[in-house]
Amino acid sequence: MDQAKLADILCKIPEGVFNLLYLGRRVKKDGQILNAKAQFLCKIVDKQTPPIDEETVERAREQIETLGVTFAGDFVDLPHVEDFTIPGPGGDIPVRLYKPRQSDESNPIPVLVGYHGGGFIRGSIKSHDGMFRRLAKFGNFAVLSVEYRLAPENKFPAAVDDAYAALRWVQENGLSKGLDQNNVAVGGDSSGGNLAAVAAQDAKRNGTPQPKFQLLIYPTTDSHFTANSHKLFANGFFLTEERMHWYRGHYLNTPEDMNDLRASPSISEDLEGLAPTLIMTAGFDPLRDEAEEYAAALKEAGVPMGVIRYEGMVHGFMSLSGLFEDADKALKTAATAVASAFAE
Repeated sequence: MDQAKLADILCKIPEGVFNLLYLGRRVKKDGQILNAKAQFLCKIVDKQTPPIDEETVERAREQIETLGVTFAGDFVDLPHVEDFTIPGPGGDIPVRLYKPRQSDESNPIPVLVGYHGGGFIRGSIKSHDGMFRRLAKFGNFAVLSVEYRLAPENKFPAAVDDAYAALRWVQENGLSKGLDQNNVAVGGDSSGGNLAAVAAQDAKRNGTPQPKFQLLIYPTTDSHFTANSHKLFANGFFLTEERMHWYRGHYLNTPEDMNDLRASPSISEDLEGLAPTLIMTAGFDPLRDEAEEYAAALKEAGVPMGVIRYEGMVHGFMSLSGLFEDADKALKTAATAVASAFAE
C-alpha cells in the first residue's frame, strides 16, 4: 500500500478506534497520556525513518512535504491566493498571500506574517499550505507565508534575516496588496516560531514597529537544548533529540552561534516591550519546556502572555489537521487570539 492510500485510511479512522486499539497500553509520561493516534503515528515514523547517519537533507525535505500534503486535511478554498516575491537581503523571497476576503488600499485587511517549520533545513510554502489556509479562514485575516532561505545551503543567520525583512516589507509596502500595515502579526511553528520570535526582537533592536502579536507554535527558543523535556522525550515521540542536533548542525556555523540571541531568543535579557504573545506547546515534545520557559520570561518582563499546552500531542500536530482532531481546535484557538489582537 502506498503512502497516500495509507494516509487516507488513517485520516478516516476515528480517534476512538485508536483508543480501543491501545486500551491499557497508552504511553504515559510526566503525568500525561499520549494521544492514541499520535502513538500509532510515532510507531510508523520510527519504523520508516532511517538512522541519523544515513539520513540526507533531501530525504528529510521529501518527508515534510509528504506529511504536509497527505495529512493536511480537507482543502480550504479561499477567494484570494497569490504567489509573488519580495526583496530580501539575499535576493528575492518567495511568498504566498492568503486572503479570506477581498481587500484593497481603501479597505485593507490585517495580516499574519507566517514562517513554516522544518528545523531550518526543510519545509516550504507547500508543506504548510493547509495550516496557513486554515488560520486565514478561521481568523478572517490575511496570511503571508514566507519561503525563507534554508540551511545548509544558507546557514544562520540567513533565515532570520529573511524573516525580519518580510516583516518590514509588509509594514512598509503591504498596502499595495491590500494589507493593513498597522495591523501586522508574526507567527510560525517550530523553527518558524523561532523566526517569529527573533523578528519581534529584531524590531525592538532596530527601533522599528513591533508586530501587533506573536503566535509561537511549539517554537524552538534556545539552541543549547538543555531544557528538561529534551531528556524526557528524547526518543519515540516523532521529533527526536538526535534529529534536533542534526538540524542544528546543518543550520549553525559554529557551536558559538548557539549563544547568539538571533539563534536562541530566550537567552535575551531585554524582553520588555515585545508584542503580546501566545505560545502553544505539545505535551510529548522535546521543545515543550524551552518554549514554556520563554513564556515565563516574557511574562516576567511584562509582556502580555498566554500559554496553552496540548498534553497528549506531539511536535508538529497542528499541521496535521487530517489526522488529529486537536489540530483544527488548536488552529481555531490560535486564529481567535490573533484576530482579537487585531481588533484592539
